[in-house]
Amino acid sequence: MQTLPDPTLVAIPYFLLSVTYEWWRIRHRKMRGTYDTKDALTSMAMGLGSAVSGLLFGFVAAGIAYWVYSYRIQDIAFTAWSFIGLLILNDFLYYWKHRAMHRVSWFWANHIVHHSSEYYNLTTALRQPWTGPITGLVIIGAPQMWLGFHPAMVAFVGGLNLVYQFWIHTEAIDKCPRWVEAIFNTPSHHRVHHGRNARYLDANYAGILIVWDRLFGTFVPELDRDRPDYGLVTPLKSYNPFWVATHGYVDLIRTLASDSWRLWRWPLRLLAPPGWSPDGKAQTSTEFKAAYLQAHPEECGTPGL
Repeated sequence: MQTLPDPTLVAIPYFLLSVTYEWWRIRHRKMRGTYDTKDALTSMAMGLGSAVSGLLFGFVAAGIAYWVYSYRIQDIAFTAWSFIGLLILNDFLYYWKHRAMHRVSWFWANHIVHHSSEYYNLTTALRQPWTGPITGLVIIGAPQMWLGFHPAMVAFVGGLNLVYQFWIHTEAIDKCPRWVEAIFNTPSHHRVHHGRNARYLDANYAGILIVWDRLFGTFVPELDRDRPDYGLVTPLKSYNPFWVATHGYVDLIRTLASDSWRLWRWPLRLLAPPGWSPDGKAQTSTEFKAAYLQAHPEECGTPGL
Protein backbone atom coordinates (compact mmCIF):
# COMPACT_ATOMS: atom_id res chain seq x y z
CA MET A 1 0.00 0.00 0.00
CA GLN A 2 1.45 3.35 -1.04
CA THR A 3 1.92 6.09 1.54
CA LEU A 4 -0.99 8.52 1.57
CA PRO A 5 -0.89 12.05 2.99
CA ASP A 6 -3.00 13.23 5.91
CA PRO A 7 -5.56 15.54 4.23
CA THR A 8 -6.11 17.53 7.43
CA LEU A 9 -2.41 18.39 7.68
CA VAL A 10 -2.12 19.21 3.97
CA ALA A 11 -5.16 21.49 4.30
CA ILE A 12 -3.72 23.61 7.15
CA PRO A 13 -2.81 26.54 4.83
CA TYR A 14 -6.36 26.41 3.40
CA PHE A 15 -7.78 26.47 6.93
CA LEU A 16 -5.69 29.46 7.98
CA LEU A 17 -6.30 31.48 4.80
CA SER A 18 -10.06 30.80 4.97
CA VAL A 19 -10.24 31.84 8.63
CA THR A 20 -8.33 35.03 7.87
CA TYR A 21 -10.58 35.86 4.93
CA GLU A 22 -13.80 35.17 6.85
CA TRP A 23 -12.60 37.21 9.85
CA TRP A 24 -11.62 40.15 7.63
CA ARG A 25 -14.94 40.11 5.73
CA ILE A 26 -16.98 39.91 8.94
CA ARG A 27 -14.95 42.67 10.59
CA HIS A 28 -15.72 44.96 7.65
CA ARG A 29 -19.38 43.92 7.71
CA LYS A 30 -19.22 42.40 4.25
CA MET A 31 -20.20 38.95 5.50
CA ARG A 32 -22.63 37.65 8.12
CA GLY A 33 -21.10 36.18 11.25
CA THR A 34 -19.42 36.94 14.56
CA TYR A 35 -15.88 36.55 15.87
CA ASP A 36 -14.65 36.77 19.44
CA THR A 37 -10.87 36.93 19.70
CA LYS A 38 -10.53 34.80 22.85
CA ASP A 39 -12.97 32.21 21.55
CA ALA A 40 -11.30 32.02 18.14
CA LEU A 41 -7.83 31.65 19.65
CA THR A 42 -9.12 28.92 21.97
CA SER A 43 -10.60 27.04 19.01
CA MET A 44 -7.33 27.29 17.09
CA ALA A 45 -5.38 26.10 20.15
CA MET A 46 -7.71 23.10 20.36
CA GLY A 47 -7.03 22.32 16.71
CA LEU A 48 -3.29 22.48 17.25
CA GLY A 49 -3.55 20.29 20.34
CA SER A 50 -5.65 17.78 18.44
CA ALA A 51 -2.99 17.51 15.73
CA VAL A 52 -0.28 16.95 18.35
CA SER A 53 -2.44 14.37 20.14
CA GLY A 54 -2.95 12.53 16.88
CA LEU A 55 0.80 12.33 16.35
CA LEU A 56 1.41 11.13 19.91
CA PHE A 57 -1.48 8.71 20.39
CA GLY A 58 -2.65 7.89 16.88
CA PHE A 59 -0.87 4.54 17.18
CA VAL A 60 -3.68 3.35 19.51
CA ALA A 61 -6.42 3.74 16.91
CA ALA A 62 -4.06 2.61 14.15
CA GLY A 63 -3.21 -0.54 16.09
CA ILE A 64 -6.89 -1.44 16.40
CA ALA A 65 -7.47 -0.70 12.71
CA TYR A 66 -4.59 -2.92 11.59
CA TRP A 67 -5.69 -5.69 13.95
CA VAL A 68 -9.16 -5.68 12.36
CA TYR A 69 -7.56 -5.53 8.91
CA SER A 70 -5.64 -8.72 9.68
CA TYR A 71 -9.03 -10.51 9.69
CA ARG A 72 -10.23 -8.97 6.39
CA ILE A 73 -12.33 -11.11 4.08
CA GLN A 74 -10.64 -9.82 0.92
CA ASP A 75 -8.10 -7.32 -0.42
CA ILE A 76 -9.54 -4.22 -2.09
CA ALA A 77 -7.14 -2.32 -4.35
CA PHE A 78 -7.09 1.49 -4.30
CA THR A 79 -8.84 2.39 -7.58
CA ALA A 80 -11.20 5.18 -8.60
CA TRP A 81 -14.23 2.95 -7.99
CA SER A 82 -13.02 1.61 -4.65
CA PHE A 83 -12.25 5.19 -3.60
CA ILE A 84 -15.83 6.28 -4.37
CA GLY A 85 -17.25 3.22 -2.64
CA LEU A 86 -15.09 3.79 0.43
CA LEU A 87 -16.00 7.48 0.52
CA ILE A 88 -19.71 6.58 0.71
CA LEU A 89 -19.18 3.76 3.22
CA ASN A 90 -16.93 5.94 5.37
CA ASP A 91 -19.51 8.72 5.38
CA PHE A 92 -22.28 6.25 6.31
CA LEU A 93 -20.23 4.96 9.24
CA TYR A 94 -19.28 8.52 10.21
CA TYR A 95 -22.99 9.28 10.60
CA TRP A 96 -23.34 6.45 13.14
CA LYS A 97 -20.08 7.35 14.86
CA HIS A 98 -21.19 10.97 15.18
CA ARG A 99 -24.58 9.86 16.46
CA ALA A 100 -22.85 7.71 19.08
CA MET A 101 -20.79 10.73 20.14
CA HIS A 102 -24.02 12.49 21.11
CA ARG A 103 -25.91 9.53 22.54
CA VAL A 104 -23.21 7.75 24.60
CA SER A 105 -21.78 9.63 27.58
CA TRP A 106 -18.27 8.16 27.24
CA PHE A 107 -18.01 9.39 23.65
CA TRP A 108 -19.73 12.69 24.44
CA ALA A 109 -17.05 13.49 27.05
CA ASN A 110 -14.64 13.63 24.10
CA HIS A 111 -16.92 15.27 21.51
CA ILE A 112 -18.31 17.94 23.86
CA VAL A 113 -15.17 19.95 23.06
CA HIS A 114 -16.37 20.62 19.53
CA HIS A 115 -19.69 22.01 20.77
CA SER A 116 -18.30 24.20 23.54
CA SER A 117 -18.03 27.42 21.53
CA GLU A 118 -20.94 29.88 21.62
CA TYR A 119 -19.84 31.26 18.26
CA TYR A 120 -20.14 29.72 14.83
CA ASN A 121 -17.41 30.51 12.36
CA LEU A 122 -14.60 28.66 10.60
CA THR A 123 -12.48 28.55 13.76
CA THR A 124 -15.24 26.46 15.36
CA ALA A 125 -14.40 23.69 12.88
CA LEU A 126 -10.88 23.65 14.32
CA ARG A 127 -12.12 23.21 17.91
CA GLN A 128 -11.34 19.50 18.09
CA PRO A 129 -10.84 17.16 21.08
CA TRP A 130 -7.45 15.87 22.13
CA THR A 131 -8.57 12.40 23.23
CA GLY A 132 -10.08 11.01 20.02
CA PRO A 133 -7.48 8.28 19.38
CA ILE A 134 -8.07 6.67 22.80
CA THR A 135 -11.88 6.69 22.93
CA GLY A 136 -12.41 3.47 21.00
CA LEU A 137 -14.53 5.18 18.34
CA VAL A 138 -12.37 3.49 15.71
CA ILE A 139 -14.39 0.32 16.39
CA ILE A 140 -17.43 1.86 14.65
CA GLY A 141 -15.32 2.17 11.51
CA ALA A 142 -14.10 -1.45 11.76
CA PRO A 143 -16.32 -2.76 8.92
CA GLN A 144 -14.19 -0.81 6.44
CA MET A 145 -11.03 -2.70 7.36
CA TRP A 146 -12.85 -6.02 7.76
CA LEU A 147 -14.23 -5.71 4.21
CA GLY A 148 -10.68 -5.28 2.90
CA PHE A 149 -9.96 -1.55 2.73
CA HIS A 150 -6.42 -0.84 3.89
CA PRO A 151 -6.27 1.31 7.08
CA ALA A 152 -4.22 3.91 5.18
CA MET A 153 -7.05 4.21 2.63
CA VAL A 154 -9.59 4.54 5.42
CA ALA A 155 -7.52 7.21 7.19
CA PHE A 156 -7.10 9.15 3.93
CA VAL A 157 -10.81 9.11 3.10
CA GLY A 158 -11.71 9.94 6.71
CA GLY A 159 -9.41 12.94 6.50
CA LEU A 160 -11.13 14.12 3.33
CA ASN A 161 -14.46 13.85 5.16
CA LEU A 162 -13.16 16.15 7.91
CA VAL A 163 -11.73 18.63 5.41
CA TYR A 164 -15.13 18.80 3.71
CA GLN A 165 -16.77 19.63 7.02
CA PHE A 166 -14.55 22.68 7.54
CA TRP A 167 -16.44 24.98 5.16
CA ILE A 168 -19.87 24.23 6.65
CA HIS A 169 -18.92 25.93 9.93
CA THR A 170 -19.96 29.41 8.88
CA GLU A 171 -22.87 31.84 9.06
CA ALA A 172 -21.66 33.62 5.93
CA ILE A 173 -23.49 31.19 3.63
CA ASP A 174 -27.25 31.18 4.12
CA LYS A 175 -28.69 28.45 1.89
CA CYS A 176 -27.18 26.55 -1.02
CA PRO A 177 -29.16 25.58 -4.16
CA ARG A 178 -32.07 23.29 -3.30
CA TRP A 179 -30.51 20.19 -4.85
CA VAL A 180 -27.34 20.70 -2.79
CA GLU A 181 -29.36 21.12 0.40
CA ALA A 182 -31.23 17.90 -0.43
CA ILE A 183 -28.13 15.74 -0.81
CA PHE A 184 -25.17 17.29 0.98
CA ASN A 185 -24.39 18.60 4.44
CA THR A 186 -24.36 22.39 4.22
CA PRO A 187 -23.77 25.34 6.56
CA SER A 188 -27.52 25.59 7.14
CA HIS A 189 -27.80 21.93 8.11
CA HIS A 190 -24.74 22.02 10.33
CA ARG A 191 -25.77 25.23 12.09
CA VAL A 192 -28.74 23.21 13.28
CA HIS A 193 -26.39 20.54 14.63
CA HIS A 194 -24.53 23.13 16.70
CA GLY A 195 -27.70 24.74 18.05
CA ARG A 196 -28.68 24.23 21.68
CA ASN A 197 -32.30 25.12 20.93
CA ALA A 198 -34.58 22.32 22.08
CA ARG A 199 -35.71 21.50 18.54
CA TYR A 200 -32.13 21.24 17.27
CA LEU A 201 -30.73 18.87 19.88
CA ASP A 202 -29.52 15.52 18.48
CA ALA A 203 -30.06 16.42 14.83
CA ASN A 204 -28.12 16.46 11.56
CA TYR A 205 -25.22 14.12 12.32
CA ALA A 206 -24.08 13.97 8.69
CA GLY A 207 -20.51 14.34 7.55
CA ILE A 208 -20.79 14.89 3.79
CA LEU A 209 -24.19 13.48 2.80
CA ILE A 210 -27.28 14.76 4.64
CA VAL A 211 -29.22 11.86 3.10
CA TRP A 212 -28.29 9.69 6.11
CA ASP A 213 -30.18 12.00 8.47
CA ARG A 214 -33.14 12.06 6.10
CA LEU A 215 -33.14 8.26 5.92
CA PHE A 216 -32.79 7.61 9.66
CA GLY A 217 -35.11 10.30 11.01
CA THR A 218 -32.61 12.74 12.52
CA PHE A 219 -32.92 15.54 9.96
CA VAL A 220 -34.21 18.92 11.17
CA PRO A 221 -34.24 21.97 8.86
CA GLU A 222 -33.00 25.37 9.98
CA LEU A 223 -35.97 27.65 10.67
CA ASP A 224 -35.76 31.42 10.19
CA ARG A 225 -38.12 31.91 13.13
CA ASP A 226 -35.87 29.87 15.42
CA ARG A 227 -32.28 30.70 14.61
CA PRO A 228 -29.68 28.37 16.16
CA ASP A 229 -28.29 29.45 19.52
CA TYR A 230 -24.81 27.95 19.64
CA GLY A 231 -22.98 26.18 22.43
CA LEU A 232 -23.72 23.73 25.22
CA VAL A 233 -26.99 23.59 27.14
CA THR A 234 -24.84 24.32 30.20
CA PRO A 235 -22.32 26.92 28.92
CA LEU A 236 -18.66 26.22 29.57
CA LYS A 237 -17.55 29.86 30.05
CA SER A 238 -13.82 29.11 29.80
CA TYR A 239 -11.06 29.91 27.33
CA ASN A 240 -8.51 27.60 28.95
CA PRO A 241 -7.67 24.96 26.30
CA PHE A 242 -6.77 22.35 28.92
CA TRP A 243 -10.11 22.77 30.69
CA VAL A 244 -11.96 22.77 27.38
CA ALA A 245 -10.22 19.49 26.51
CA THR A 246 -10.85 17.75 29.83
CA HIS A 247 -14.02 19.17 31.39
CA GLY A 248 -16.23 16.50 29.81
CA TYR A 249 -14.24 13.74 31.48
CA VAL A 250 -14.08 15.62 34.77
CA ASP A 251 -17.88 15.90 34.80
CA LEU A 252 -18.20 12.22 33.90
CA ILE A 253 -15.84 11.19 36.72
CA ARG A 254 -17.84 13.30 39.15
CA THR A 255 -21.05 11.51 38.19
CA LEU A 256 -19.33 8.13 38.64
CA ALA A 257 -18.03 9.25 42.04
CA SER A 258 -21.57 10.20 43.07
CA ASP A 259 -22.46 6.48 42.90
CA SER A 260 -19.91 5.76 45.60
CA TRP A 261 -19.31 1.98 45.63
CA ARG A 262 -22.39 1.10 43.58
CA LEU A 263 -20.09 0.15 40.73
CA TRP A 264 -22.82 -1.64 38.80
CA ARG A 265 -24.12 1.80 37.86
CA TRP A 266 -20.90 2.79 36.13
CA PRO A 267 -21.48 0.94 32.83
CA LEU A 268 -24.93 2.55 32.65
CA ARG A 269 -23.43 5.97 33.30
CA LEU A 270 -20.83 5.48 30.58
CA LEU A 271 -23.17 4.07 27.94
CA ALA A 272 -26.33 6.06 28.63
CA PRO A 273 -27.13 9.38 26.91
CA PRO A 274 -25.51 12.49 28.40
CA GLY A 275 -27.49 13.75 31.40
CA TRP A 276 -28.94 10.33 32.27
CA SER A 277 -29.26 9.47 35.95
CA PRO A 278 -30.28 6.16 37.60
CA ASP A 279 -32.46 8.01 40.12
CA GLY A 280 -34.87 9.06 37.38
CA LYS A 281 -33.91 12.73 37.59
CA ALA A 282 -32.60 12.71 34.05
CA GLN A 283 -31.68 15.81 32.09
CA THR A 284 -31.12 14.29 28.68
CA SER A 285 -32.04 15.94 25.39
CA THR A 286 -35.38 14.12 25.52
CA GLU A 287 -36.23 15.83 28.81
CA PHE A 288 -35.12 19.22 27.47
CA LYS A 289 -37.43 18.83 24.49
CA ALA A 290 -40.32 17.72 26.74
CA ALA A 291 -39.81 20.73 29.02
CA TYR A 292 -39.79 23.06 26.03
CA LEU A 293 -43.01 21.58 24.67
CA GLN A 294 -44.65 21.89 28.07
CA ALA A 295 -43.88 25.60 27.98
CA HIS A 296 -44.69 25.93 24.27
CA PRO A 297 -47.39 23.37 23.42
CA GLU A 298 -48.14 25.17 20.16
CA GLU A 299 -44.77 23.92 18.84
CA CYS A 300 -45.75 20.26 19.14
CA GLY A 301 -45.32 18.54 15.78
CA THR A 302 -43.06 21.21 14.30
CA PRO A 303 -39.58 20.22 13.02
CA GLY A 304 -37.41 18.70 15.73
CA LEU A 305 -40.29 18.54 18.22
